[in-house]
Amino acid sequence: MDKKERKFSEVNKKTVEQILSALDVMYPFDFTCFLNYEREKPWQLLIATILSAQCTDDRVNLVTKDLFCKYPGLEAFAQADYAELSEDIRSTGFYRVKAKNIMESAHQLLVKHHGELPSDIDSLTLLPGVGRKTANVVRGHIFQIPSIVVDTHVKRVTFKLGLTQFTDPEKIEFELMEILPESHWIAYNQQIITHGRRICTARSPKCEQCSLSEWCKAFLLK
Repeated sequence: MDKKERKFSEVNKKTVEQILSALDVMYPFDFTCFLNYEREKPWQLLIATILSAQCTDDRVNLVTKDLFCKYPGLEAFAQADYAELSEDIRSTGFYRVKAKNIMESAHQLLVKHHGELPSDIDSLTLLPGVGRKTANVVRGHIFQIPSIVVDTHVKRVTFKLGLTQFTDPEKIEFELMEILPESHWIAYNQQIITHGRRICTARSPKCEQCSLSEWCKAFLLK
């Protein structure tokens, strides 16, 4: 991190503490995952997160309810008929690319990792269709490894709060890793995503109901 970014972090230390305190009051952390999966089958979360790209979690949960019954294991996904799997996940969007990535990721997990999910981010991001966001979802929820997940809500709300000067998800991730205490990384993900869904929505933010408005650049500029 360069000098400009270090200075940014130092200046906002008190603000960060205040925002995190407000979030803890609004959304006591309960480690809820927004995507449905069976805990004894952690690979389901990987597939669900791949499907969630450019798609709502609610839609993914509707699809995976039947999908995980039809394909009960990694072997079933690795050996799936490409056209049939594509049709099964059509409603999630970009279904042809997602079907290919799911099949190839399942195959690699079986061949290279003996059917187990790796916990390190380098191994995860080598899987087809798995970027840092997907890898960090898995690391946080499956392995409880402190990780920052930058989805559309985290990106939007974090920028409004002035906690980042970037719009690129990976740069936001690394900046948040600098300014947030590691013990709060996973909680921040959950709290901001919840806030982005309930209050600070993209189209019609409920500013009058927002307890974070005093730090919100968009609100202060109104």
